[in-house]
Amino acid sequence: MPQIRLIGSDGGQVGIIETARALAMAEEANLDLVEVAAEARPPVCRIIDYGKFRYDQEKKAKEARKKQHNVQMKGIRIAQPTISEHDLEYRTSHIRTFIEKGNRVKVSVRFRGRQMAYQDRGYELLQNLADKLKDVAVVDQAPKMEGREMSLILRPL
Repeated sequence: MPQIRLIGSDGGQVGIIETARALAMAEEANLDLVEVAAEARPPVCRIIDYGKFRYDQEKKAKEARKKQHNVQMKGIRIAQPTISEHDLEYRTSHIRTFIEKGNRVKVSVRFRGRQMAYQDRGYELLQNLADKLKDVAVVDQAPKMEGREMSLILRPL
């Protein structure tokens, strides 16, 4: 018969005993025999109320989800590579705000019609933007073309 390491209902170590004996002890105490560490050799079991055990596990999982921070990808679209200086500053301040909140930012420049011939301007624009933000962000993905858009991904330091 397989053996298990048993922890009693009071939380104290009982030791390594037969599974049948552990089940009988749990039955005597009107509690359940719950396996808490299956990967251990021998497996660790505990005599506790299973309903309370499940409740405590769900409560811990809920707390962990609350503390977890989802990193979002924010998007900033620049209409054309010939953007005015003021508009670029405005966009840069928004990007800075997103990055300070801990989000990644995808900046994309749209090329329309004959602007496709001037992809180098879009590349320079995105490189200059990355240089302006190097105090708060690092380039996660260098500027690259995706159809008629060139995009750059920045992430917080």
